[in-house]
Amino acid sequence: MKKSTPSHSVLIVDDNPHSRESLCDAVSMIGYQTVSCGSGREALDRLAKQAFDVVVTDLQMPGMDGLQLVREVRARHERTQLVMVTAHGSIHTAVDAMRFGALDYLEKPVQIEALESAIGRAIQSTSRGDRATAIPPGGDSDSVVMIGNSLAMQTLRQRIALVAPTDETILITGESGTGKELVARSIHQASRRCAEAMISLNCPVLSAHLMESELFGHERGAFTSADHARIGRFELADKGTILLDEITEIDLPLQAKLLRVLQEKRFEKVGSSSTVEADVRVLATSNRDLLAEVAAGRFRQDLYYRLNVVPIELPPLRDRTEDIPKLVDHFLNAAVIRVGREMLTVADSAMELLQSHPWPGNVRELENIITRAALLTIGHDLTPEQIRPWLTENSQESISLQSTGNVSVVGMRLEDMERQLIEQTLEHFEGHREKTATALGISVRTLSNKLRSYGLAPRARTFAHV
Repeated sequence: MKKSTPSHSVLIVDDNPHSRESLCDAVSMIGYQTVSCGSGREALDRLAKQAFDVVVTDLQMPGMDGLQLVREVRARHERTQLVMVTAHGSIHTAVDAMRFGALDYLEKPVQIEALESAIGRAIQSTSRGDRATAIPPGGDSDSVVMIGNSLAMQTLRQRIALVAPTDETILITGESGTGKELVARSIHQASRRCAEAMISLNCPVLSAHLMESELFGHERGAFTSADHARIGRFELADKGTILLDEITEIDLPLQAKLLRVLQEKRFEKVGSSSTVEADVRVLATSNRDLLAEVAAGRFRQDLYYRLNVVPIELPPLRDRTEDIPKLVDHFLNAAVIRVGREMLTVADSAMELLQSHPWPGNVRELENIITRAALLTIGHDLTPEQIRPWLTENSQESISLQSTGNVSVVGMRLEDMERQLIEQTLEHFEGHREKTATALGISVRTLSNKLRSYGLAPRARTFAHV
């Protein structure tokens, strides 16, 4: 079977040919199309001719440096996300990069887990149609997540309005695809810290050793590969907000250190005895039942109560189907503009079909279907006959994979059945993560997290020469 071509594209910008080639290899291995440029000016010229989902740029370049490129891309290409990579880390440049519009900031040597996480999050933001920018002062959170007038959404709006102006820790829970990260962004935008940075960390993608360094930073020589000092996410988020995405994936020993930061607002970098103070508001998300995790001994009870000061639970889409027409209008308007076609009319019978679907992938799955409709529908009307195959193909694919793999589900634990389904779907698509995630109705990031938990991380962990 011929391997599918990745549908998302990444532009690599680095004046060092060796670093540029290594980054291209890493991004290609993750599963995205890559194009490279040797300067900021060349990158702008390329962007004027071709749209890219993500730009990964070096900081230190002759002529136009990375920060200048970030500002130029933000001004000209709103929907293109940016990730900055540099060996010249400092709090000043990291925060500036995010304020100017970079979604993430990575230091060389680049850890492939961190690179994959950053690009995956950028792809999700692009796919959602978010305006690719730093969290803006006084940003309008309604335009991002507050779509729908169901009772559940009204309650969510009210809860955000009440808690956002405070500095309280907030725990956001809900199924994958319900919009937990976007709710976190809305809370930050409506807070008194909105002029400062919101720094995110996707917890499942890193080992315990790397996680501590990402959270708190490290000094040069703290461990074998620490050939330069690292600024941690808490230090980067000083005076702003930190989002700990899927916090249940943090190992127990590190949970104790995180508890101290929440209580005392201070920490030590790895390899240092000096205490660093950080004024940071903490938002955390999870798609797991935290009380069950506490009962199983996988999550500290004291940390749970410290995080769960203000709980916000997001409803699955199947529990607010009355919001689907407004969501369809929103996604369809964005999609037709993006692909450059005339507006589609959604037949009443098609809308009824959409409202009757269980949406295991929640709002993210709905957006994918509507985007597909904008790309593939011939004519002006979207009908049930066009939509129905897309809604059923995932379940048919699952049945086919289970049949060909001779999977017996009787008596099998749910997590084991899920693992077999994911592994066989990945094999079916010849290792292509984006196609696999689409077939399963989950995000690439969720798929990568699950594969990593199975011990199926990418072949190489570090590109030391990048």
